[in-house]
Amino acid sequence: MPELPEVEVVRRGLTEHVVGRVVRAVTVKHPRSVRRHEPGGADLAARLTGLRVESAQRRGKFLWLTFDEPDTSLVVHLGMSGQMLVQPADAPLEKHAHILAALDSGQELRFIDQRTFGGWQLADLVEVEGTLLPEPVAHIGRDPLDPLFDADRVVKALRAKQSEIKRLLLDQTIVSGVGNIYADEALWRAGIHGERVAAKLTRPALHGLLTEAGTVMSEALQAGGTSFDALYVNVNGQSGYFERSLNAYGREHEPCRRCGAPMVREKFMNRSSFSCPRCQPRPRT
Repeated sequence: MPELPEVEVVRRGLTEHVVGRVVRAVTVKHPRSVRRHEPGGADLAARLTGLRVESAQRRGKFLWLTFDEPDTSLVVHLGMSGQMLVQPADAPLEKHAHILAALDSGQELRFIDQRTFGGWQLADLVEVEGTLLPEPVAHIGRDPLDPLFDADRVVKALRAKQSEIKRLLLDQTIVSGVGNIYADEALWRAGIHGERVAAKLTRPALHGLLTEAGTVMSEALQAGGTSFDALYVNVNGQSGYFERSLNAYGREHEPCRRCGAPMVREKFMNRSSFSCPRCQPRPRT
């Protein structure tokens, strides 16, 4: 699933190629891609047609467009394999292109989703702590790259929890944008095992962990995101390459780049966690 850096790369691409353009027509080719929009695909297409895109925005891993119609947003759920590609209108249609939006630039914004877990949804904008957010995103916390991210507030929330710190890092209501890959990377950099209980970690340790999460995602963003297959691409179809710089994720049995101990993989929430047994000792029972 795309994480914050991948979504931010897409947002920047949409800002460059889609913002300021008028939607001339919308074609929905797969009903599952609009299942979250309860009035249906015909309603979504009709309401988008004629609108001018004003901005492409993001909070954590959530992406949306705003328009010249007040309080209206298009929430884009990328799911497991969703892509937003900007193509010439006469370019060959991708096999899994499920929604097409013709723009007044002569290009087409295409939503491509091989596994059909994602989709588009029109939603009203609501004000949350002085920021306008789509209703489906209103419960999501700020991410470490947000200029208004309040690390003290997040640390206080974490220290009130008797849960494993990695589980809390993945809780998008507390701190958004951190997925499985970057959680492992941040924990490795901070020297903390993911099963440590948050309430037992010191404030400096938690502040350091949040700083590392922001740093690793900033580095991944500069590289264009982390791409393990052709599904994770920006609006021009280019893959990221930060996977070459990963220190923890996917490195089972490889030497830790800090101490040389073999990295280990453990099961965690139906996923895999990667850590160094020496640099990140497991919590005592």
